[in-house]
Amino acid sequence: MSFIDVIKDRAKQSKKTIVLPETSDMRTLEAACTVLKEGIADIILVGNKETILEKAGSFDLSNAQFIDPETTDRMPTYVESLCEARKSKGLTPEDAKEILLSNPLFFGATMVRVGDADGMVAGAVNSSANVLRAALQVVKTAPGTKIVSAFFLMVVPECDMGENGTFIFADCGLNQNPNSEQLAAIAGSSADSFRSLVGAKPRVAMLSHSSVGSAKHADVTKVAEATNIAKKEYPDTLICGELQLDAAIVPEVAASKAPRSEVAGQANVLVFPDLDAGNIGYKLVQRLAKADAYGPITQGIAKPVNDLSRGCNAADIVGVVAITAVQAQSL
Repeated sequence: MSFIDVIKDRAKQSKKTIVLPETSDMRTLEAACTVLKEGIADIILVGNKETILEKAGSFDLSNAQFIDPETTDRMPTYVESLCEARKSKGLTPEDAKEILLSNPLFFGATMVRVGDADGMVAGAVNSSANVLRAALQVVKTAPGTKIVSAFFLMVVPECDMGENGTFIFADCGLNQNPNSEQLAAIAGSSADSFRSLVGAKPRVAMLSHSSVGSAKHADVTKVAEATNIAKKEYPDTLICGELQLDAAIVPEVAASKAPRSEVAGQANVLVFPDLDAGNIGYKLVQRLAKADAYGPITQGIAKPVNDLSRGCNAADIVGVVAITAVQAQSL
């Protein structure tokens, strides 16, 4: 059974409700049809029911819930909740209602905030910045969160590296150039996400162009310091760095470059030094190794709101919905 099939089965065991606000997108409607057909989650579609059904064509959405911002009797509750979320900015009820009527991302995030949905998935047609803005401004961060970050669950076919070809890549979607403390926090969050979603022991590699002091540069120092901080903050997690990518995942290279490491050659959580490296890295693996890339999955939000690549297909959306449902179960 594939990794994503395992996630789907877990989602089915305690079905959650996921809101999909991007109902103008055919991939989203196809994914909603699949999720409902397979019983992965209950689905809320934001918008006019007749318009959505007409666009969906042959896709069966008869079991979906349809919430139209123009007609819903829940609008007063949503206005009140959005005003509460943005009270530090002095948001008025009139402006809150206008946002909810005009911005499906904020409407969906507010549904999650008040508990009418357990999670939200978007990003097929919206930028990551817009999706995450709605999450951070409306749903807010989880208690104790040091930094909100985003990862990709990568499933590489016919691969014996990582956890039978499964990895977490972080941060590949949110933080441009995290400092040492932030990198350490991303490592800790990513290890927790790996445990929760993959159900295996995380082995975290802090990636660099250097392996354990083979090069000298401020960028290397940043990763080495992040490794030391992470080891102190998360003593029960296996963390090693700084490591080059080959030393992190190839046992033969690890034997030469980091022979005493419990992580090197076996890493399944890869923490990239900055967003450029992470974003390029996941897309290389996705396109050249034909890997399934699910995400960006957020960590540190009070309730699950997850992003999509605008290059996603319907199957990718189904996978992220399943992951979002499993995240919601853990709450």
